[in-house]
Amino acid sequence: MQPRNMSMSGVVDLAALKAAGEAKQKAEQARAEAARTGQAPASGARLVFDVDEAGFQQDVLQRSTEVPVVIDFWAEWCEPCKQLGPLLERLAGEYAGKFVLAKIDVDANQMLFQQFGVQGIPAVFAVVAGQPIPLFQGAAPEAQIRQVLDQLVQAAEQQFGIVGAPVEPPAADEQEQAEAPVPAGPYDALLEAANQALDSGDLGGAVQAYKNVLSDDPANPEAKLGLAQAELLRRVQDLDPQAVRKEAAENPADVPAQIRAADLDLVGGHVEDAFGRLVDAVKRSAGDDREAARLRLLELFEVIGAEDPRVTAARTALARVLF
Repeated sequence: MQPRNMSMSGVVDLAALKAAGEAKQKAEQARAEAARTGQAPASGARLVFDVDEAGFQQDVLQRSTEVPVVIDFWAEWCEPCKQLGPLLERLAGEYAGKFVLAKIDVDANQMLFQQFGVQGIPAVFAVVAGQPIPLFQGAAPEAQIRQVLDQLVQAAEQQFGIVGAPVEPPAADEQEQAEAPVPAGPYDALLEAANQALDSGDLGGAVQAYKNVLSDDPANPEAKLGLAQAELLRRVQDLDPQAVRKEAAENPADVPAQIRAADLDLVGGHVEDAFGRLVDAVKRSAGDDREAARLRLLELFEVIGAEDPRVTAARTALARVLF
């Protein structure tokens, strides 16, 4: 039996789609403001902060599933640290949330110093999706540091879909203002029609409507999320679930088969199964097959949403098999 007119109920709350898009737009606006002023967008999204052993799990490891965390190992007596530290802090402001900077005093945090295998200071590492990455040691030139940071930001986005720093929820008065009626935006009617088409099973119409928005506004978060959902449903609408699952079970090394099964897993609400299947496919494969599995996993992250803890866990698992 082939599924028809499938909906995303049980997987993604379509009613929350617009709210998610608006939250993402606010984060991008806050990041742009941070770039202009050189300041963090909100106290809950500090771009530069001190970290100790007690807060390392939450401030670095957990946060690295949402934004690359650059770590500056320093000490008060270290003269090169006094040159490098302010430079890194300034760059954190300029990059405006594309990474955050965690500063660790090695004299007060010897355990972290040893766990990272630091040979001397200043030493700069990064943590992405829970995985440590050595960047450089010593007071490197600014041009070289920028090149390293650009590569880090690009790798975090391309490999794991990790971009940008989270922004603290607005205060109560700001929330009231946000909830006040506002004039309809230029894409509201198109997006509403696309969402209705998606929910009713008109997948071709939904895909085209979302693409129409994205052709004029490529960064529109609501359209990007909706398109990911519509394309997923269109991929599975003509699949025979029983045949797909049988093929995947009998051929665990067949990456295209695992990708098709993962799509069905997600549509069926088995989110962890879908993610786990693709992480295993990345681990087992190489070359084009490995890249195809990784990219499909990132696409499925878009369907569920970056803030979902299952996405966070899967990103960490993906990092373990890639590094």
